Amino acid sequence: MLWSVWWVWVAGAIALGILEMLAPGFIFLGFAVGAGVVGLLLLLGLSPSLPWLLVVFAVISIAAWIGMRRVFGVRQGQAKTWDTDINEM
Repeated sequence: MLWSVWWVWVAGAIALGILEMLAPGFIFLGFAVGAGVVGLLLLLGLSPSLPWLLVVFAVISIAAWIGMRRVFGVRQGQAKTWDTDINEM
């Protein structure tokens, strides 16, 4: 099956990394990390079923997204402010 081939996951990770460059925000980069880790696990010889691959992908993707939001996100104590309002004309 195509989902159990390591290079498919790595190609997906590369595609998601490129998509992250086109639409920044650290959303697709978490998914790219998850796909890369699954591809690496398959390359090392682990071959679980598709549902387990998807669970590993989801857990790693969420962990990577949370980690990147903590590192690169808005710092504690900072607030986003706006000087103008669209309704004040």
